[in-house]
Amino acid sequence: MKPRIETLPKKFLIGKSIRTSLTNNKTAELWQSFMVDRTAIKNNISTDLYSVQVYDKLEYFQNFNPQTEFTKWAAAEVNSIENIPNGFESFTLEGGLYAVFLHKGPANEFKRTFQFIFGQWLPNSEYVIDVRPHFEILGEKYKNDAPDSEEEVWIPIKKKY
Repeated sequence: MKPRIETLPKKFLIGKSIRTSLTNNKTAELWQSFMVDRTAIKNNISTDLYSVQVYDKLEYFQNFNPQTEFTKWAAAEVNSIENIPNGFESFTLEGGLYAVFLHKGPANEFKRTFQFIFGQWLPNSEYVIDVRPHFEILGEKYKNDAPDSEEEVWIPIKKKY
């Protein structure tokens, strides 16, 4: 699983967010709420959906604890953050350098991809993790728990010094 390295331009998202952790995972609740109302978002750029994680500090990964909370977003990319529907919020995904991995398989096997990225690829690469949002793009090939599901995993990086 070799990533592609990309410089992401700034993106504007509209969605919903929740504070969650791996042990008190509220992802399903967040996505259910988002999917019910997402047709209210009128200025979508594509049908792709974004699952964004905003970690409060880099220490989230250095001193990993599955009880540590972070902010999770379910969102769609839009061409502007004007006219935000009721119940939604805007989020600006700042640009920057990302390693992009392809996760193949059901969502419940994501742990395998996560372990490869942080346990094998990152320590042996010329990069370190950067303090910016992590996200997945759920495109046409995303099928949640299907064995042939695919999603892009975007990890913020910077060159080692």
